[in-house]
Amino acid sequence: MTTMSRRWWVALGAAGLLAACSDSTTVFVPDGDEPAPPVGVEASYFNRAVRVTWELSPQWRGETFRVWSRRVGAGDFLLIAEVTSCADGFCEYTDTNIQPNTSYEYFVSAFDPDTGLETDSFEQPVVDVPSFDAPPAPNGLEVIALDNANFLRWADNARAVSDFANYRVYLIDPGSGQRVLLGETDSEGFLDLVAVNGVTVTYVVSSVDVWGHESEVGAQASGTPRPDFTGELLFAFEDVPGQSGFRFRESDAADPVVSGTSPLRHFRLEADAFGWWIVPGPGAAVFPEGRFTTALKCGPAADEGCVDWTVAPTSGYTTADLRVDQEFTYMLRVPGDDGELHYGAIRVSILGTDQSGNAIMIFDWAYQLQPGNPNLAPAGG
Repeated sequence: MTTMSRRWWVALGAAGLLAACSDSTTVFVPDGDEPAPPVGVEASYFNRAVRVTWELSPQWRGETFRVWSRRVGAGDFLLIAEVTSCADGFCEYTDTNIQPNTSYEYFVSAFDPDTGLETDSFEQPVVDVPSFDAPPAPNGLEVIALDNANFLRWADNARAVSDFANYRVYLIDPGSGQRVLLGETDSEGFLDLVAVNGVTVTYVVSSVDVWGHESEVGAQASGTPRPDFTGELLFAFEDVPGQSGFRFRESDAADPVVSGTSPLRHFRLEADAFGWWIVPGPGAAVFPEGRFTTALKCGPAADEGCVDWTVAPTSGYTTADLRVDQEFTYMLRVPGDDGELHYGAIRVSILGTDQSGNAIMIFDWAYQLQPGNPNLAPAGG
């Protein structure tokens, strides 16, 4: 029949006037009259606020609750809130009157306004409030337009802070100009599969730390998906096997993406701790070395420094797996729909992961329709 007094208070009960005046005073009240204390009081910090939670005691009789707080070592507790309603036996209060780099103590009491009796919780949690500083905004947002999709990537400068957690990707509503949350990711890449061909979408990205502090957004970038077979997207077989295989096609009417187990595949993409790999399919082979290029093919309007590789070697191919790199072109020799051997080329533009952590490869490709002809041009070109 005891209740701990941690602040100045006066309670009037059946036994008369009871008073306590120090942090260590124990006050005795008659059994059966005092309210049951709150149960399981906890406190935690997130995004410039401390959330205090507790549960109703099985002996709760409808009393209200008082939330008390003080800075650690700063004297008496102060009453900061009264809570009169809970939901499903669970109660909470959010304290936003806090300062960064400061520690706070909390407890909750059950108060009976009819008798004036008050019982404190046994728990007295301490919360260390960190700095309110958010991580830096991500730099270098880039949007790569695909077929009915946009792939976003950006720099990893926000990871320089030790408490970095993840990124938030927003699109800009073209009517209101307001940001709309598209998703979150802990990698520097995001695949927007909601994008539609012919519709320009503008994006911004912010960074968030483990405490919920969100940075300002970085610079905007836009992308307009378009229907063609440049910017082809494959997932790693380990992540999305149904979209990990590729077959060179003779026309744009047929989808070149096939299952990674399809017997028609010319290769499939695999990924592990060592990198991204081309794994030749049945009857296919890959030249064991790639070449750095700036484009799949340098046309008349290409930059002066454009570098391509458009004539395939005619020998030296292997069926072994080949690790690939960004901005490199690779040659394959594959069985065509006519049963003859044809040459094909892929140029890898992006190796990365999407917001779900799935490894992806984005690439352009070219395929020679004449069997045995090593001269290559992009599909449809």
